Amino acid sequence: MANRWGIPKEVEEFVIKRDNKCVYCHVDFSSKNLSRKNKPSWEHIVNDIRINGTENIALCCLSCNASKGSKLLEEWLDSEYCKKKDITRESVAKVVKMALHNTPSF
Repeated sequence: MANRWGIPKEVEEFVIKRDNKCVYCHVDFSSKNLSRKNKPSWEHIVNDIRINGTENIALCCLSCNASKGSKLLEEWLDSEYCKKKDITRESVAKVVKMALHNTPSF
């Protein structure tokens, strides 16, 4: 059964094991005293809700997710938010780098 974002249970379980830090800013989700903005949230790396495989679903902090919103990944990586947080194409998690080089599709 999928969650409310249509993410299949097996993908959800895989991603929870893989992403113990934000795939963008690397804030650690295992800390007990996370502020709300640093809590994990579901992320479609490529903003297309039909692409629900492990190559496009990730966990990122609410702060990065809110900043990225519906922007294209490439555009967001050039944003002031990313510059301030030192988030670059080279610093993001492997799953994001893979999406940049080989865009997941439906």
